[in-house]
Amino acid sequence: MSGFKLVNTARHSITVSKRKRSSIPEPSVDLYGKSNNHESVPRPLGPQTLKPQRSRAPEFSRRICKSEWPSKSSRRRRMVRKERISSSAERQWVFSASNFRKLKDKVVLVSYNILGVDNASNHMDLYYNLPPQHLEWNRRKHLICKEISRYNASILCLQASNEVDRFDDLDSLLKLRGFQGVHKRRTGEASDGCSIFWKEKLFKLLHHEEIEFDRFGLRNNVAQLCVLEMICEDPKSKVCAQSSEQTSTSPRRLVVGNIHVLFNPKRGDIKLGQVRHFLERAYKLSQEWGNIPVAIAGDLNSTPKSAIYDFVASADLDTQLHDRRQISGQSEIDTKERSFRNRYAVRAAVSISGSQTNEWSQEELQLATGGQVTTHVQHQLNLTSAYTGVPGAHRTRDQCGEPLATTYHSRFLGTVDYIWHTKELVPVRVLETLSTDVLRRTGGLPSEKWGSDHLAIACELGFVSE
Repeated sequence: MSGFKLVNTARHSITVSKRKRSSIPEPSVDLYGKSNNHESVPRPLGPQTLKPQRSRAPEFSRRICKSEWPSKSSRRRRMVRKERISSSAERQWVFSASNFRKLKDKVVLVSYNILGVDNASNHMDLYYNLPPQHLEWNRRKHLICKEISRYNASILCLQASNEVDRFDDLDSLLKLRGFQGVHKRRTGEASDGCSIFWKEKLFKLLHHEEIEFDRFGLRNNVAQLCVLEMICEDPKSKVCAQSSEQTSTSPRRLVVGNIHVLFNPKRGDIKLGQVRHFLERAYKLSQEWGNIPVAIAGDLNSTPKSAIYDFVASADLDTQLHDRRQISGQSEIDTKERSFRNRYAVRAAVSISGSQTNEWSQEELQLATGGQVTTHVQHQLNLTSAYTGVPGAHRTRDQCGEPLATTYHSRFLGTVDYIWHTKELVPVRVLETLSTDVLRRTGGLPSEKWGSDHLAIACELGFVSE
């Protein structure tokens, strides 16, 4: 007659299996580490009883299952949660309430601060909580190019684009996708800059100029302006479809501007001066080429509630009504509307509010106004923000219609990136950003999915028929 022994299966349940009779008795195994073999009481060779283990073994088995093998329902809930997070992290196009889809001549413009390599390595305090691989350029460049491809962009405006060798690296990847581009490196010691790319089959470059702000005493930031003309040789191209006989003889042209404004919140005079000079030059270039439309993109390092934002939108600003250290809005706190602002911004706001209102010196006024004997700063472009022209969800937009956040790192969660256009262009659709809840769950940008600490913003602009 055969005996039996305990077998611990993959599910930790207790089963029995046959074994051959042994001439030497074996002690039964207590699952709790105690031996049931008492030397004073000899045990028979017959079948060994399982009674001592029945009452406790199943409980022990259940404890292991709970800790190492989650139940099916638990695994199912976890999978559903991941699917919800993944789906909520997808970005959708939102169309204008007006029926602009029938416009024949349209361009998709993408603006993206791609986080220069040196910027990331020199400011590790902004990314201390991120896995190191999320900052590696060789990984991020592929994420950026893959993301750009999803948006089917016609024109790209990149800020904080990397030094020359890495620009060539990115340029090579974008050329494979049909883009041609120009790059302007920052002056001074910094090695990042700005780049404008366009689809070679859709546009040709008529004019390109660079702005070095240090020539005007406005630090080492740079900007770019390009005049692009649509190529209408491909009749199948939607962007080249002709809306009238007049446009077939006069191809569509537009000025595309790209800028990355100084970050320093305390130097509002310089920030304002950079924006003013950039818009002045964009207007003059538009006039030189026959009053053609203008599209402006970039990182203004200013929030939607700031005086600099109001200056771009309204074309006028009285400097005497604002403290230059608060003019970009980076240090202001509005707990009701932007409760997600961070500790860094709070500390800055407290330090500024605790001091007396700063008066503009003569030098600061000259930098802001361009040397004019006035306290007013003005420009001649009639600009509208593309995102304010297309209604969005309250989860991703503020009361003005701007995204709640276009950048996120350990010191800031908010909006500083914009696309502006003149009245000859209308927004057909815009690419919705991510909600602040979804961004918080990433722990910070760049992330596993996004290749920069900024989100790309994008819109499709249609030419209004003349």
